[in-house]
Formats: sequence, C-alpha cells, structure tokens
Amino acid sequence: MDSISFTGKNAFVTGASRGIGKAIALSLARAGAGVAVAATSAEGAERTAAEAAELGATARAYACDVASFDQVKAVGDSVMADLGSIDFVVNNAGIVRDKLMLRMTPEDWERVLSVNLTGAYNCVKVFSPHLLKQRRGKIVNITSVIGLMGNAGQANYAASKAGIIGFTRSLAREFAPRGITVNAVAPGYITTEMTEGLSDDARKKMLDIIPLGRLGNVMDVANVVLFLLSDMADYVTGQVINCDGGMLMA
Repeated sequence: MDSISFTGKNAFVTGASRGIGKAIALSLARAGAGVAVAATSAEGAERTAAEAAELGATARAYACDVASFDQVKAVGDSVMADLGSIDFVVNNAGIVRDKLMLRMTPEDWERVLSVNLTGAYNCVKVFSPHLLKQRRGKIVNITSVIGLMGNAGQANYAASKAGIIGFTRSLAREFAPRGITVNAVAPGYITTEMTEGLSDDARKKMLDIIPLGRLGNVMDVANVVLFLLSDMADYVTGQVINCDGGMLMA
C-alpha cells in the first residue's frame, strides 16, 4: 500500500521477529512510521528493527514475553521513553501447541491462552491509557479463521482466537467515545514458517477449500492491517476482517 503514509506516527507490534508480524512492522516502516518491535527472541526483534531502520524508520527492538504483564509494562515504559508516543498497537504474538483434547495437557492449554489472549490484554492494558489520553489511536488484533470455524486438535488455539474476537468488539465499544478504533484481522492459511512443513497432501486439502486456489502470503495480511491503521478506516471499528482467500464466505 504505497499510497498510505504514517509519517509522524509510531506503532508497537508484537510477534514481529518473523512471519506476519515482521511483514506488518516493515510495512509500517516503509510507510514512514516509527516502529517498536517486540518478540520473545531479542535477536529476532533486533533483526526486524535493523531492517526497519534500513528503510529509514526510527526503530527499536524489545525482548518480551507478552504473557507476562510485568514484562509488557517494563517494555511499555521503555517504548514511551524511546519514541515519546504510540499511535498504533498491533497484537500479533501467537503460538500453537496442537493436540487432540485427550492429549492436551493443562500446560498446553494455559500457555496458548496466556500468549495469544492474555498477551493481547496485557499490551492493551499498558498502552491504552496513552491512546485514550491523546484521544486518537488504533488497535488491531490478529485473530484467525480457526477462531471462527474451530479445528480438530486446536481447541486451545481456537479458544484463544475466538476470545480475541470478543475482546476486540468489547474494546471497540469502550474506546469509541475517545476516538480509538479497535479491529481484528482473521488470516486463513498463510505461507509462513509454521506452514512450510506441511505435507503435499495437507497442502492440497487446504487449497481445495480456498476459492482463490492459493495460500495467502504475509503481505496479504499486512496490507489489511495497514488499511485498518490508516485514515481510510477511521469509520471502521469492532470489525473482524477475514483474509482467507474466500475460505469462510457466508
């Protein structure tokens, strides 16, 4: 989206060391935004921040487990000190621990919910006071089509992503009076490191249910996020935008 400019804006992006999060961070940098890149891997965050800086952006890297409120709070304080303000929060961090329910341990359940859902809460809890005080800003939460349709062996992941949808719509109602929009993007099957190991048979089964006949790529998702963060989406809030090649058409 070359026509979008975020010059003078700053964004906080989680899970930004690779895949969708990295694509979002670099797309924001390319559009002129300053970016605060957060990831569990310090090296991964630093690599993304270095690439953003090469694009001319102000970029800072932060190692953070979003499941820990104390870590997010410490990072939030550093981000505000380093960048001075935040206009956008993109909650992308997520993990999977796929197992059938009979084999899923309490730890598998808790960890996925803690990162995928509580992590988004922690980031909004830390940064929303700044957005509300300045009476402007945008939050985009990355959910998944799995949160809408469910999937065998992914009860923990589906629950976390369905929770993100309810979280998004509730925040949209709370924050609207202060001019803050809150939306979610639900990717379908996207080519990332997580999907590269799929067998040919599994890939074919995916393609058979996608009307556009291809897996998505990270820029397909990043472009939707950039739209929602842009002025063009100022009247869009509380929405879940599927980016899935038509897989969940109703």
